[in-house]
Amino acid sequence: MTGQRIVSWVGVLAGLAVVVGVLGSLVWARMVHLPVYVIGPDHVAVMTERGHSELFASDAWFVAIGLVGGLVLGGLAWSWFRSLGWPVVLIALGAGLVAGLVCREIGQLWGPGPLDVRLDHANPGDTVPAAFQLHSPAALAAWAMAAVLPTLLASALGPELSPHGDAGPRGRAAGSPEPAPIDQDA
Repeated sequence: MTGQRIVSWVGVLAGLAVVVGVLGSLVWARMVHLPVYVIGPDHVAVMTERGHSELFASDAWFVAIGLVGGLVLGGLAWSWFRSLGWPVVLIALGAGLVAGLVCREIGQLWGPGPLDVRLDHANPGDTVPAAFQLHSPAALAAWAMAAVLPTLLASALGPELSPHGDAGPRGRAAGSPEPAPIDQDA
């Protein structure tokens, strides 16, 4: 694979990562139920304990969507770039991070908007939905690690590539039931 062709395929994978991120944000916004703050007579916003658990559930949905999206992107990265060797891990990692960042940023746009502005305009007795955002930035790591997982498993458990780029059983020439001959002159 030539350098220009590799760059173009990395661009295609980056485009797919953006699409996966946007689709993930749609699923994330659809699956999450935003808890509400209740504005008290003294203008203090209070959330129930159940509401706090729903905040954590939104991060859990983000991670679950990231695991699926990351596995898909990592599988594509491995199938397209396995002949490159170890850089395929970096390509998969980048695709997972791009998809996760896009999901987070686009997902926050699906929410009701900044919480502080809505709290400023709230009156006592009003209910104000919580902000639709990722509360744990470490959840982005799930997207990246899930994207790297297929490449790591395939490289560790799959057939090795011969110097000609075709896959064969470990220690054997492709298509040969006999062990590959060893060149004694080297």
